[in-house]
Amino acid sequence: MTPEKHRRASIALGVAATVIALLGVITGVSDSSGRQLLAGPPPPPPIPPAVVTVTAGSTNIPVVAPAATVPATAPGAPAPAAPAPAPAAPRPAAPINPTTPVSVAVTQGTLRSVVLTDAKSGKPVPGTLAPDGHAWQSNARLAYGGTYKLTATAVGEDQKPAASTATVTTIAPAKLDFASFIPAPSSSSVGVGQPLVVRFNHPVSDKAAAERALKVTSVPAQQGDWFWMSATEAHYRPATYWAPGTTITLAANMFGVDLGNRTFGESDRAETIHIHDSWVAKADGSTEQMQIFHNGALVKTMPISLGSAKNPSHNGPHVISDKQPSIIMDSCTYGVCEGQKGYYKEKVDLDERISADGEFVHSAPWSVGQQGSDNVSHGCINLSPANAQWFFNTFGVGDVVEITHSGGPMLPVWDTYGDWVLSWAQWQAGGASG
Repeated sequence: MTPEKHRRASIALGVAATVIALLGVITGVSDSSGRQLLAGPPPPPPIPPAVVTVTAGSTNIPVVAPAATVPATAPGAPAPAAPAPAPAAPRPAAPINPTTPVSVAVTQGTLRSVVLTDAKSGKPVPGTLAPDGHAWQSNARLAYGGTYKLTATAVGEDQKPAASTATVTTIAPAKLDFASFIPAPSSSSVGVGQPLVVRFNHPVSDKAAAERALKVTSVPAQQGDWFWMSATEAHYRPATYWAPGTTITLAANMFGVDLGNRTFGESDRAETIHIHDSWVAKADGSTEQMQIFHNGALVKTMPISLGSAKNPSHNGPHVISDKQPSIIMDSCTYGVCEGQKGYYKEKVDLDERISADGEFVHSAPWSVGQQGSDNVSHGCINLSPANAQWFFNTFGVGDVVEITHSGGPMLPVWDTYGDWVLSWAQWQAGGASG
């Protein structure tokens, strides 16, 4: 072999050795001892499945994720490791307030459907799925003491649909408090002195929570505040009498409200009340006259007889709470019964109640001779039949009767609608924050 041919053969052998070495790098070729020269590229990471989370406000609801699957293997390939055992059932979350929306979110995927079902009735709870498929939220209230089953189907980045489940429970109150209204929602209109009254059928421990749930709006606007007569009764009034023509809306958004001692509001309700013209009667015990003011203007004066020295009428602003064409007045209702001195029981006409203590404005034909000169009643405002008829036709529930110089004590604030005997500062002190 010539030197030139030998040189060319050596170059060819070198190139072949280089190619063989490169093939070993790519394919993981082993040397003569069986030792692998270089491993091939690592397999791609697994594609993550969708991860679903469920919350209600600040409460995390445990989710049962779909069971892991074992991937198929090629023939002759080693078997993959067994999947981890299924996790134990999650510890249930604390019951939630039924007004709290249930929210579902997903990462590493999109939601296809979410179904929240009342376990008792089988009815689904409506909800809204976000346009991007990443979130869902219920948009209807749940019930007290309920159990709800949630199923969320999501598709992960692995393009595999999987259903996750969760259980949602709601609080079970020991008592439900119903809020009744005075005046009743059926009332057409009331006078300028009418307070708004809310009565609960169970004591309210958290009065501040109750007040936050009671919303009053008035047109035209007037500042007002609540005063608690007792643990079961709250009154609302403005600083001065309502303006004539005012429209008032009272909304008691009580459902889901914790009123203390495991007592919760039973339901939401609302009413709208209209205030008619201002009618204020000013009865003066020193002159035995009663002036009638319509929207602030004096329109009539009539002689009266207030309570006697032994039975004085209460001083202060009174508000008419009821009116009847006639009633039976019985002194036994306040302790003077048949056979006792001062006992009476008789039919009395044209009656308008101004206190729970038995005070009325009414017709009293028997005292016409004393009306305008002497106070001889048992505490009522006596009028002649003609004046009583005019008063009965003109005044109604919520209209005001202010009594002065009667010789009696002030009307107690808790006596039906004694609300106006307090100054505005005193009234505000009777609220939850007072």
